Amino acid sequence: MKKEAMICEAKIVNESRREFLKSGLATSAGLTLGIYFPAVLARQAQAGPAKTGGQVVTQATFEPNAFVHIGTDESVTVIVKHLEMGQGTYTGLPTLVAEELDATWSQVRVEAAPADATRYNNLLWGPTQGTGGSTAVANSYEQMRKAGAVAREMLVQAAAVKWGVNAEHITVQEGMVEHRQSNRKASFGELVELAAQQPVPAEVFMKDPHEFRLIGTVLPRKDNADKVNGSALYTQDVKLRGMLTALVAHPPRFGAKLKQFDAGETKKVNGVVDAIAIPNGVAVLAKDFWSAKQGRDRLQVDWDESNAFRLGSDEIMSRYKRLAQQPGRVARKVGDARAALNESSRVVEATYEFPYLAHAAMEPMNCVIELNQHGCEIWNGEQFQTPDQMAVASVLGLKPEQVKINMLYAGGSFGRRANPQSDYVVEAAHIVKAIGGRAPVKLVWTREDDMRAGYYRPMYFHQLRAGVDTGGNPITWQHRIVGQSILKGTSFEQALAKDGIDQTSVEGAANLPYVIPNITVDLHSPDIGIPVQWWRSVGSTHTAFVVETFIDELATTVGADPFEFRRDLLREHPRHLGVLELVARKARWGQALPNNRGRGIAVHESFSSYVAQVAEVTVAGDGTFSVDRVVIAVDCGIAVNPDVIRAQMEGGMGFGLSAALSSKITLNQGRVEQSNFHDYTVLRLNQMPEVEVHIVKSTAAPTGVGEPATPVIAPAVANALHAATGRRFYELPLRLST
Repeated sequence: MKKEAMICEAKIVNESRREFLKSGLATSAGLTLGIYFPAVLARQAQAGPAKTGGQVVTQATFEPNAFVHIGTDESVTVIVKHLEMGQGTYTGLPTLVAEELDATWSQVRVEAAPADATRYNNLLWGPTQGTGGSTAVANSYEQMRKAGAVAREMLVQAAAVKWGVNAEHITVQEGMVEHRQSNRKASFGELVELAAQQPVPAEVFMKDPHEFRLIGTVLPRKDNADKVNGSALYTQDVKLRGMLTALVAHPPRFGAKLKQFDAGETKKVNGVVDAIAIPNGVAVLAKDFWSAKQGRDRLQVDWDESNAFRLGSDEIMSRYKRLAQQPGRVARKVGDARAALNESSRVVEATYEFPYLAHAAMEPMNCVIELNQHGCEIWNGEQFQTPDQMAVASVLGLKPEQVKINMLYAGGSFGRRANPQSDYVVEAAHIVKAIGGRAPVKLVWTREDDMRAGYYRPMYFHQLRAGVDTGGNPITWQHRIVGQSILKGTSFEQALAKDGIDQTSVEGAANLPYVIPNITVDLHSPDIGIPVQWWRSVGSTHTAFVVETFIDELATTVGADPFEFRRDLLREHPRHLGVLELVARKARWGQALPNNRGRGIAVHESFSSYVAQVAEVTVAGDGTFSVDRVVIAVDCGIAVNPDVIRAQMEGGMGFGLSAALSSKITLNQGRVEQSNFHDYTVLRLNQMPEVEVHIVKSTAAPTGVGEPATPVIAPAVANALHAATGRRFYELPLRLST
């Protein structure tokens, strides 16, 4: 079957899947299991290491979630509630089910969950479904294992009934249920009909980590084949009958509004169907993308810029520097940092500047939306199901449950698709509403649209002062941060902003791990009319650079080795210390390098994972440099799939290296100057260093790996450049020439 034909049938297939999932009932074709997970265990997942060996799980307190379907054809379909955007959720989460079910990996299939927070919420976020914050495996670890354990127990009970034997004498291995005393075996498919008639067990046992057969091994990714053979379905692949493609003309300055427009020339373009006003611009609808693009290019628009944002990057930074002259809201206070500064034998000061950054996902924003008699249906690489359901429902006058979302693959996100304002999804809803729902609409943002009218990692300014005693030991640390709040005005502000402190602005700084007796961290969150949101590793994108280059500067100021200096100050944080020592050993720290080469180290914790990196650089005579080798050590708890972890460490490091070397968004009189990859440059293949990844063996609960490698590379490279040149670096992207 051709891909186009498959896509045309997507709507029918997805509807049938939703009805199947909604029923939650076993049929003659297989067994669907409703399993339960107590809120208390969600809290425990945040609190610390998993203690699941021999644990008894009681049904009475559980909430139902449908995660497993076992077919008579021996297939084990795992319903995955988290978006697959390259980070490996379609491999990691099914591994957890297959482990406890004792299925073979070849049996396992993956299906995207529908948008339904009552069953598929992110357990670390409360009653909200979505993917982000490196939480996919962390919040699902026990939940998905329990799903597999319950399924396994029901199959065992079915076999016991069928054979008239004691269930305790039945074993399950690699998709087969066996009673060795009577030499009887049955496959999963042979037992599912009888298993569907068994009661959900009141209690199940899960494996001790030493019994794991799949967890901790390298298993082939479940999304690889689809992506290689072209059958993977992305938003751009969706084609519905009668569908129109929409492109939107957005204001050239943030805060501007539509005054009027003339679509006379636009409608002369063959294929253009309409041009309509929506709250944030003008949408041009056509029968295909290129017609819509040509039509938009000919659109004549007058913008009301009376309230438009008109500052440039330099002017914004000047405001930040003035703000930094005064104390901000205190995020952390230990001892008396100011008084200790006066008692210091030596004081070190520094300021740091960071630009706005675009997410620049390979697949720009897009969404397919259709109105029907039941409400609304959406197809996209969906990252934020619950917020998007609520926002679209508000636009269309529907109940959130009337907004059906089909989660497809996404070609990257880095936080962009988890937009607190649901921006591009809401835009699609406004368009389909404006045309009265007469046709399905595919909204497409070009690279230029997202680069110039999207959302950005905020610009930041940091000011630091630290003092050391006569023995060279740090005794005081003052850290001031100035930058926009990501949370302000969003539904997340109440939960994540405390006493006026946006926790995402100070993470990585307020939780400074180094043993220093006097610490003050404060924050200014100015109102600036630039739309901002989280970017891969959020606050740590800037705080890790500041902390790790400044601690390095303190070390060299007192004549200490940067590794030894850190090791002494991390004595109260064994997991930081563990990755630091591992990476230093693997990178051969202390081994001499040629004069034009340097080696730098950095360590940071984010999303409860601990990452240390050593970078080696070469400085050329013309003032350029290359990053030649990066060694990474990571402690992320139990390594569900070491190969996926390595890939995320490599990819996250490369993503952070782009920002370290070249990426930045600048504004001139309120207009974004960059538009595509020619002037917003990202890491090229020939710039990728040799990478080694070393994973700490652990029995702690698994934590995130999608983001924690990103913030560590920039300080490691900056520290390596200092080792090679003797210079310190206080801005990103890094520049050797002034």
